[in-house]
Amino acid sequence: MESRPGQRSNGRFLPALSRIVDLQREYADCIATPGQSRYDTLLGLYEPGASARTLLPLLEGLRAPLAALRSALADRPAPARLSGEFPVEAQLTLSRTVAHALGYDGEAGRMDLTVHPFCVGTGGDVRITTRVRPDDPLDCLYAVIHETGHALYEQNVPANSILEPAGQHASMGVHESQSRLFENQIGRSRAFAEWLYPQMIETFGPDCVASPEALYAAVNHVETGFNRTESDEVHYNLHVLLRATLEHDLIEGKLQVNDLEAAWNATFARDFGRQVPDPLQGVLQDVHWAHGSFGYFPTYSLGNLYAAAMYESLGTALPNLEALISQGDFTPITAWLTENVHTKANTLDPEPLMAAATGKPLSTEPLITYLTQKYSALYSL
Repeated sequence: MESRPGQRSNGRFLPALSRIVDLQREYADCIATPGQSRYDTLLGLYEPGASARTLLPLLEGLRAPLAALRSALADRPAPARLSGEFPVEAQLTLSRTVAHALGYDGEAGRMDLTVHPFCVGTGGDVRITTRVRPDDPLDCLYAVIHETGHALYEQNVPANSILEPAGQHASMGVHESQSRLFENQIGRSRAFAEWLYPQMIETFGPDCVASPEALYAAVNHVETGFNRTESDEVHYNLHVLLRATLEHDLIEGKLQVNDLEAAWNATFARDFGRQVPDPLQGVLQDVHWAHGSFGYFPTYSLGNLYAAAMYESLGTALPNLEALISQGDFTPITAWLTENVHTKANTLDPEPLMAAATGKPLSTEPLITYLTQKYSALYSL
């Protein structure tokens, strides 16, 4: 990876990444079942039963409609973000209140600050972390909502099987579906904004946001950026698809580490319409490849696909779903998830588990429909 004028060199990491890729190929060779590809072997560590032959074409089906939606939204004026100063302790207080309202058991866990939010633990000790930006309370809040989705999964696994293989989570894709469902379909809905608005006013004062509709628009602000973890719903899966395709080709030997940065930049320019300014905002921004987690990235988009399908099923099971959300009554939602996902834990493979919960096979259609309808209305397309 050569540096170019105006870019910060990432050449020092090149030998290390090359060695990591070589080691992951060797590791895959050691643990693969007969006839299993290297990438499928690594993918299976995170998503049992998945294969690149079926999964990558499925995810590829997101590229064209999302790129078209991204392009259409880029020509529309974006809704205003929140502005002002939002005290750290007030943000944390609101975030804890929302997490507990969603069902998080604070007596069986805790919330702390970190650089990159995560959830860790199971059963009686499930901890979540968040980060705080004084100028953006939504960054902290939605990180907590996301991690609360993970935490609810872990807190609701049957207590008598927590230490057994059957008591583990079904897959990273299923785990991500729980966090994405709460963060996006629920947490970024108009109904949720109606419930959250008075709490924002009480916490930060009357000038923090003008109305529930303004809050709904702010939490669904769309903007093309370089960072995956800070991207909106429209862009997020394009970020994941870029990474999933490149890591597959690296492990299978179709792409060499020396050519990775150029391949990244070319794909980003095609799908996002922007030139990557430097490796720190491009190929070096995620930690996954640096610690050898090849096969992990597709699970993020799988989580989004599962979440969209589950939300459709929730709407059928709970005809008053939007009213429940707007009133802050999340107990029926968590109860449905506990019955259909959490208590099943690892007793079913991911796809059969999700098919049983949603009543339909894995597809991109629910997610594309949800995103298109939501953002077309928000941006008056």
